[in-house]
Amino acid sequence: MQFLTVVVILFFITVSASAGTFIETFKDDDLEAWQELVRLDKAPGVWEVVDDELQTVSREKFVRLLTTGDSTWKDYTVEFDVKPLNKHGIGAITIAARVQGTWVVLCSIEDPVELVEGKPPRQREQISCVYGDFHDIIFIRLHAGPHPLLKLKKWSHLKLSVHDNIFNFSVNEKQVMGPAEMPNLIGVPDFGHFPDFRTGGVGFGVSNYTARFDNIIVTGDSVPNSGGFAVTPQGKLTTTWGRLKQF
Repeated sequence: MQFLTVVVILFFITVSASAGTFIETFKDDDLEAWQELVRLDKAPGVWEVVDDELQTVSREKFVRLLTTGDSTWKDYTVEFDVKPLNKHGIGAITIAARVQGTWVVLCSIEDPVELVEGKPPRQREQISCVYGDFHDIIFIRLHAGPHPLLKLKKWSHLKLSVHDNIFNFSVNEKQVMGPAEMPNLIGVPDFGHFPDFRTGGVGFGVSNYTARFDNIIVTGDSVPNSGGFAVTPQGKLTTTWGRLKQF
């Protein structure tokens, strides 16, 4: 039994070491690895490092995304901490995966207004996962379900895992979606131009929130080791304006 225990421990150490890890804690005030993805006719936002955390302010209904990674990233888990400070209207906190150019998979905690003919508008709090072209208005829904909004001025943890065409989404370590299977749309009428969403980078963003982000971690065999490799409590008081590429 003792020998078996040693073997199991060594196995898990080997598996853990085989996966690459990207970590961003914003301790070095460097945003060179990040690019902003915005709607076609919208101005880029402002992403500011404050107290070793990344802060952004959005007063628009459309989501702004900060992205990193490339088309070679395949199966991975992306996770981060987020603290919404203020809410400015109908909004969303968003995590993104399989980002290729303007094609994305998005999971949001949001409160849209539902319009049904013959009924008064109704606002609902929900989780919504969709995929499509960020520069288009056509998205396909992967999942939707009721979920409370994230609490203001409190840290929450979002995690999205992607493996082949299977997606799992967790909020504060509780699974709220998945396993959800994404169908292959290649050759399907009206949607045959969609990619298969099997590879791509990651991202996060907001609409109509002031929020802070920290401790972004991406783990997977195709992910290169990079970053500070230290997830620590917030420390020094600094403010740096990030200069970001836009696409």
